[in-house]
Amino acid sequence: MAFDKKSVEAMRYFAVIITAITFGLTLLILMDFDRSVGEMQMQASLPWVPTWNINYQLGVDGLSLPLVLLTGLISMLSCLATWSIKEKVRGFLMLFLILETGMMGVFLSLDFFLFYVFWEVMLLPMYFLIGVWGGPRREYAAIKFFLYTLAGSVLMLIAMLMFYFNSASSAVANNENIFDLLKLAEIAQAGGFNANMQIFAFVLLFIGFAIKLPAFPFHTWLPDAHVEAPTPISMILAGVLLKMGGYGIIRIAMPLCPYGAQYAAYALVSLGVFSIIYGAFAAMAQTDFKRLVAYSSVSHMGYVLVGMAVWKLSDSGATMNINHWQMGLSGGMFQMIAHGVSSAGMFFMVGVVYDRVHHRDLNKFGGLMQIMPQYSALAVVIFFAGLGLPGLCGFIGEAFVVLSMWNFSPLLAIIAASGVILTAGYILWTIQRVYLGPEYKGPHPEALVPITDREKAIAWSFAILAVFFGVFPYTILGLMEQSVVHLTESLSTGYAAIQDTINTAVSQIPK
Repeated sequence: MAFDKKSVEAMRYFAVIITAITFGLTLLILMDFDRSVGEMQMQASLPWVPTWNINYQLGVDGLSLPLVLLTGLISMLSCLATWSIKEKVRGFLMLFLILETGMMGVFLSLDFFLFYVFWEVMLLPMYFLIGVWGGPRREYAAIKFFLYTLAGSVLMLIAMLMFYFNSASSAVANNENIFDLLKLAEIAQAGGFNANMQIFAFVLLFIGFAIKLPAFPFHTWLPDAHVEAPTPISMILAGVLLKMGGYGIIRIAMPLCPYGAQYAAYALVSLGVFSIIYGAFAAMAQTDFKRLVAYSSVSHMGYVLVGMAVWKLSDSGATMNINHWQMGLSGGMFQMIAHGVSSAGMFFMVGVVYDRVHHRDLNKFGGLMQIMPQYSALAVVIFFAGLGLPGLCGFIGEAFVVLSMWNFSPLLAIIAASGVILTAGYILWTIQRVYLGPEYKGPHPEALVPITDREKAIAWSFAILAVFFGVFPYTILGLMEQSVVHLTESLSTGYAAIQDTINTAVSQIPK
């Protein structure tokens, strides 16, 4: 707001510097982070609304830190891509920075009410960024995005109030109603929330977060939002916003409803597998470059849902092969990071050619490798990362999830693994149609000039990260290892506590 309206370049550089500083601060958190500790670290808590026990409470653990780092990185690279925005630049950059605040807040919040506030803070800038700076059908896409997310928010609000008003009876809460996520998880771990409440609350929370994930059938807002959004916002949408759904399930829905999560496990895995196959077939049918990448996100995020839910019990109620479940959770988390890199990179590469030729029709492309060799080579690396090629980031998460599924259901594991073949099909077909083949015959062939230094910096960043995480996956897996162990153990304890209560009640029924 302090800049003159005409100082467009200065505003752009200022916004980039702010996002770079933010990313630098996330790296400082990484330097202070202790990988050997599974609990929350660096907690900060200030009374916010003391009357209702609402605190401004933040913290980080192995589940949230990788996503905080991803948010800082993708925000910085997306901000570098804002040079394609020519109109109302000041408003765009203001909303962009508010959006980054909301996203960071979601991943750092440890108070349910604060989490909800940041979740809503993220919604409004996104609505305007799509609705004002988007494509021809931007109003339709923005309203659809807003209504879907708002519907999920209402369900989340109901669940939040259920936990708030049922927390007072626990000794952990000192007979007060609380929003503290860590204390609520402790109450759930001790069996403080009954089975029916957990199942009902889990369904509400899951639908709210599955809309953002997005899982079938809650995904239909995504292709429209992606297609109409400007390139920097498509990068944020794919790179960070979709991860908020997965994070919400793993941070709130599962720890607060361990019995509900186990109760719904088979349904969640089945839904995730269906999303993998459905998203791949839908992507294969597209002729719009951006819509194809959008449907690929539905497919790839299916692996995240499957990895979280491969929780199988023995007849005695004990968790079977907890190592497989931990492998699935780690794979799902890694898939979120890998997809954040590859999908944001793919949307950027689509945006580079769209800014030049102003169309996305796959049937009108071809031969870009001859005209723009460096751009095409980097694009192929990033698309191969999305494909799941071994040695690139997309492979690790998918492999871990499919391996963990075998213990859960061999049939579903085989179906999910076949999704890799379908993914290879649409990715390779896209590369062939856009980058290989005969020379380009679409509109504006004279505009296909080599990529600029700024575009090279962004594209090289994505390509290097795709290779780095594929070759050194433990850089991410090592961060989350202890937190995954802590989460699985606490969920197993929480489930066992409820099951013991049920068994005791059943044993007291007269024969």
